[in-house]
Amino acid sequence: MVWVPLRTTRTDRWAPLRAPITRCTTMSLEWLMDWSWSLDGLRDFIATGIQSFRDCDATALAAVACLLVLFVWYCYHVGREQPRTYATVNALMQSAEANGVQNGYVYCHSPECVRCTHHDGLNQKLYHNLQEYAKRYSWSGMGRIHKGIREQGRYLNSRPSIQKPEVFFLPDLPTMPYFSRDAQKHDVELLERNFQTILCEFETLYKAFSNCSLPQGWKMNSTPSGEWFTFYLVNQGMCVPRNCRRCPRTYRLLGSLRTCIGNNVFGNACISVLSPGTVIAEHYGPTNIRIRCHLGLKTPSNCELVVGGEPQCWAEGRCLLFDDSFLHTAFHEGPPEEGPRVVFMVDLWHPNVAAAERQALDFIFAPGR
Repeated sequence: MVWVPLRTTRTDRWAPLRAPITRCTTMSLEWLMDWSWSLDGLRDFIATGIQSFRDCDATALAAVACLLVLFVWYCYHVGREQPRTYATVNALMQSAEANGVQNGYVYCHSPECVRCTHHDGLNQKLYHNLQEYAKRYSWSGMGRIHKGIREQGRYLNSRPSIQKPEVFFLPDLPTMPYFSRDAQKHDVELLERNFQTILCEFETLYKAFSNCSLPQGWKMNSTPSGEWFTFYLVNQGMCVPRNCRRCPRTYRLLGSLRTCIGNNVFGNACISVLSPGTVIAEHYGPTNIRIRCHLGLKTPSNCELVVGGEPQCWAEGRCLLFDDSFLHTAFHEGPPEEGPRVVFMVDLWHPNVAAAERQALDFIFAPGR
């Protein structure tokens, strides 16, 4: 049997457009009804099918081919894409509970972030680390740390709203929003003497900025308004080698500081840039064992830091020390023509944390522990 496709006899004006569809449909029905499974039939079927496709509209076939290629590319792209991890960023505090936002921060839940990952049984883990440290070295001088870990939940929950460290509270430390320059006099004076060095390296970095991209090494933090960029040399106790190579003199300067926190997750050093019109939402730092030092590099008018409700202004070439476990915010309301507010930020030990306690805290809160 030789199958011959039926010809349409329709004469309406849409017949030319429907002809290929009618021909293909009719062919399929006839094949299902009368196919004899012979080699001759198979040959005739293939030849007829090829002719049918040739009769189809070339534009329609090209569109189908393009859609097929796009679908294959999409499947490949989705299949090879790795899950994204989002960093901690500032966000609006209002209506934040439903979105997992606390104290002005969106929590990233990254296992590497001490601030964002709230482990069940964190106190037990810290106590285990303290015991391991004491076995290797000594329990001498561990009274406050032991007390703090044992009653951490009570301390964090009972703190007044003006000061609520989010991860670890060391009891019996003097409490104040701002510290005098004498609190860490050696390091403050060293940073101020090297003001021009740090400023020059920042200006070299900042030349890479453009209107369409974020230069490598910089991190953009989400804020209620404006833009906040950071360039980390040390991030949560971990050196960022690529960034340090781009600021070699500033990085070497960190090694000369006597009280810089560089060996535990509470230590950071970075350049922080606020563009005009930027507001950082109010938030708390993770601990009270450190004081945060801001060396002013560029300080336009109408820029303020507010800690515990007390406002202070930065000054170029001068250090400002504060306890970031207090509720704090910063903003730049100066005119655009004055440019960004820029500070070099480094975390220093609270002056009342003893040397033995610093060593133990470095062990307990070592990165990756």
